[in-house]
Amino acid sequence: MPYFSIIIPLYNKEKYIENTLKSVLNQSFSDFEVIVINDGSTDQSVAMVEKIKDPRIHLVHQENQGVSVARNRGIALATTPHITFLDADDFWYPHYLETFYELLEKHPQHSVFSAAFEVETKWGTFLSKYSIDSSKQDVVVDFFEASKKECVLWTSCLVIKKNVFKQVGTFDTTIKISQDTDLWIRIGLEFPIVFTHRCLAIYKHDENSLSKKTDHLRDRLHFEKFQTIEMSHPNLKKYLDLNRYAIAMHCKLNGDRKNYLKLRKDLHISNLPLRKQFLLFCPRFLIFILLKIQNILIRLRLRRAVFK
Repeated sequence: MPYFSIIIPLYNKEKYIENTLKSVLNQSFSDFEVIVINDGSTDQSVAMVEKIKDPRIHLVHQENQGVSVARNRGIALATTPHITFLDADDFWYPHYLETFYELLEKHPQHSVFSAAFEVETKWGTFLSKYSIDSSKQDVVVDFFEASKKECVLWTSCLVIKKNVFKQVGTFDTTIKISQDTDLWIRIGLEFPIVFTHRCLAIYKHDENSLSKKTDHLRDRLHFEKFQTIEMSHPNLKKYLDLNRYAIAMHCKLNGDRKNYLKLRKDLHISNLPLRKQFLLFCPRFLIFILLKIQNILIRLRLRRAVFK
């Protein structure tokens, strides 16, 4: 039995999937299986996978049902106790699996492992910044305390033991946006995170994502799911308020004043840093100006995002 199961959901990523798979096959640690879940791709994505001949790659087909269904199917098909995900347009450095193997062997009592990653924009690549003590390379952290800046868990740069999903469940398929955040919260309520500051992956960032038209709020993170527990869990409340803020900013940019006001009402302003408090109450036109300034700062490599 292999040591790692690598789950790659695939939907119309013909430009990226070959390089993504090459980053897996170039790993210094080679004891793994790759489960590619083709989620009804209509481009040449499948052909790009099929031309790579490696017995460790298993291609599974399903009708288009969304990334959560694809990931959950991959979890069910995995034959190993160590699950790791990779989005079809992201990239791993060659020491990714080897580093996680070392962490797993070093911390056998823990079940959730994460690492730093870089964000690639059209203007350059930036290392993510965390609210985690950087004096030690590897640390065991509380999810909520460690996610005040960058979330300590990111789908393409973590390893989760399969037993975790039996305890907290898998991806919620009723959520279309931020379904990973929902799962991280459930994991964070039950498990500490082993985190390494070693950079292991690259995330290809869409700089226009904040201003894209949003779907209905019912497709996003279900805050009511955690409504009772957040009342007695201050760190959870603070983390949920940071997410409420992010969605409120989407609503503001897209002219959805009703939901913007509801989200603003539901969060405790004191849980936001001063910059976010200022932005939350900024008029819409000023936010668009700040977005333009953000792009200039990114181009000059002075900042990755004005809303962080």
